[in-house]
Amino acid sequence: MEKKRQSLKEVLKRSGKFSEEQLRYLPRSFDILGEIALVQIPYNLREMKKVIGQNLISLNKNIRTVYGKGKFYGRLRKQRIEFLAGKKQEETVYKENGCIFKLNVKTCFFSPRLSTDRMNLAHNIKKKEEVFVMFSGIAPYGIVIAKNSRCKKVVCVELSKECTKYAKESIKLNKLYNIEAIPGDIKKVCPRFKKEKITFDRIIMARPQLEETFLKEALMVARKGTIVHFQDFVKKEELEKKVSEKRVQDAAKRAKMKIRILGFNILRELAPYKYHIRLDFKIL
Repeated sequence: MEKKRQSLKEVLKRSGKFSEEQLRYLPRSFDILGEIALVQIPYNLREMKKVIGQNLISLNKNIRTVYGKGKFYGRLRKQRIEFLAGKKQEETVYKENGCIFKLNVKTCFFSPRLSTDRMNLAHNIKKKEEVFVMFSGIAPYGIVIAKNSRCKKVVCVELSKECTKYAKESIKLNKLYNIEAIPGDIKKVCPRFKKEKITFDRIIMARPQLEETFLKEALMVARKGTIVHFQDFVKKEELEKKVSEKRVQDAAKRAKMKIRILGFNILRELAPYKYHIRLDFKIL
């Protein structure tokens, strides 16, 4: 498995070109996707961004390209990136959990920081389970599960045609035959599945940071015994008040379903006191 997270401060400290004050403002880590590094440049170090990029390349033999990470935009939640140093390339190949992924870092959102969660879920999949991954992106959850479990099949649905294209390429690279990547809008796909009486044993809601929960759509393709992994984004006070649990309970009530909360995990800290979590529940 590739090493995805390193201390940016420790890497740049070795160059001897940054003061302790400057190092103090650097983010704790950066992401490496194949030969491409993605780093968040603090506002007060913008004048040093090219130097930071050049030093990352000179101090890490695995990095050939460095981009600065910007804000997300649009319905497809693309991230603005700025070329900082090295070879100008956007396409890369990344390895994780024994799987190979091909992607474009400019057009496809991908977080290597969820690799542990992907493998943990794969280990929980039972033999012959049918799995549905919503908002699947380049299909990292689907591919890791298809390759590292004994599931019957995985169906991945993603709005972005670009991400779906890379998902299909990655499925071929991993020589998988028990997974399908479909481009489409969840709000249209789930009602169609419901009409066709297609349901799943397990639903993974790898949803981006959107206000809408899409729990209504997920419950359309659930059946008795289905386990749902609902990803949510909450502030510290919301976490303490169990806001995500209330969202799930309210959606189940509207769908006239009974559920049991199985537990939750904090997947990562997005910002001070803001968390990306996964809440698991079962249809009774």
